[in-house]
Amino acid sequence: MISDKTLQRILAFRKERDWEQFHTFKSLAISVTLEAAELLEKVQWTSDPDVLGVASARRQEISDEIADIAIYLTYMAHDLGLDIDDCVRKKLAINEENYPVDKAKGRSDKYDRLK
Repeated sequence: MISDKTLQRILAFRKERDWEQFHTFKSLAISVTLEAAELLEKVQWTSDPDVLGVASARRQEISDEIADIAIYLTYMAHDLGLDIDDCVRKKLAINEENYPVDKAKGRSDKYDRLK
């Protein structure tokens, strides 16, 4: 997750530019979606067998898109008073309940089809 030092840099970057005014929940959610689409664009026309090779060749571009997504999610979580690590832990607990190993292992079915 984002360290406290990195969080402070991210927040300072935004504050120094007076961008908080533009970072509503809606605008940040849109930005996360747009950056996720840019991430997917890196392998858009790549066949499944070639994805790892393309991802390796475009590693820096992919890293930049992941960073953009993480930054926008960090702003969103901060502004909503959410701790990303806590959100992940809670969701992981839900996923562990919905996808028990004995029913989900090796399967890609949604949880409601595992029961």
